[in-house]
Amino acid sequence: MTSSDGPEIDPHAQPSGTGCRECDAAGGWWFHLRRCAACGHIGCCDSSPSQHATRHAREQGHPILTSFEPGEDWFFDDRDGTVGHGPVLAGAQNHPEDQTVPGPADRVPADWQRHLN
Repeated sequence: MTSSDGPEIDPHAQPSGTGCRECDAAGGWWFHLRRCAACGHIGCCDSSPSQHATRHAREQGHPILTSFEPGEDWFFDDRDGTVGHGPVLAGAQNHPEDQTVPGPADRVPADWQRHLN
């Protein structure tokens, strides 16, 4: 997949970390994590309070996201909602298996379910 701005999937792009980049910077928390297939940005899913992955996709013009959860290997196209498979991406394929969901554990409120979208 490619767009006029460059590749929609760059198999060489490394993940930006093990958690949502913006939530980590702000001291927030997330439910599930998504990875930008174009640049490796790790953001929180749309069920998370801040929805950083989709925001990144739309603001940066990087429409293809993939799960960053253990055992999940799907790709999602934010333009039309299609789900499919893609290439193996560089670096870690998911967050560390000992990382809590939601996470990180020390920042998740006791009533976290009430904060999901």
